[in-house]
Amino acid sequence: MARSRLTPEREAELYAAVLDLLREVGYDALTMDAIAARTHSSKATLYRQWGSKPELVARAMRHNKPVSIGQIDTGSVRGDFEMMVARTDDCQVEKDSALMRGLFHAVHDNPELLEALRELLIDPELTGLDELLRRGVERGELAADNPALAYISHMLIGAFAARQLVENRPIDREFLAAYIDAVVLPALGV
Repeated sequence: MARSRLTPEREAELYAAVLDLLREVGYDALTMDAIAARTHSSKATLYRQWGSKPELVARAMRHNKPVSIGQIDTGSVRGDFEMMVARTDDCQVEKDSALMRGLFHAVHDNPELLEALRELLIDPELTGLDELLRRGVERGELAADNPALAYISHMLIGAFAARQLVENRPIDREFLAAYIDAVVLPALGV
């Protein structure tokens, strides 16, 4: 896809507007016309820049993520997980969790959205988590044959989904830190 000469500031404005609209109306009701109107852009520019609504939404979600798991390397698995929690903003997590719940519902009817979210948001985070765990194995902190290694991503995603379902409360740093200490690190033998 051809990338235009948008300034980083303008691109950030567009992504913020897309996420605001997504929160307001949901994925299915989100239209490129509404995005164009909100961002004072033309629909043709949006399609030229991003190609499709799913691509634009996935890129906006990716841009909104301030740090990737793959960028965290404190020298220890425990330190990496603690840094991940420390870089979490409760307000942003609550907003992002609501967005993700809506998007996960929408992917059932939108394979193109699922593909874009996997490529731009999910796979990079899973790769970063795999890298974090691989470094732990290489340093001797984690046993290479620990069966929990294959399920850490499931555990973390489960924490985000289950908190709302079980307790009707959004996930926050306190819960995430306690969950990692009580569930994730013991499963890893740390």
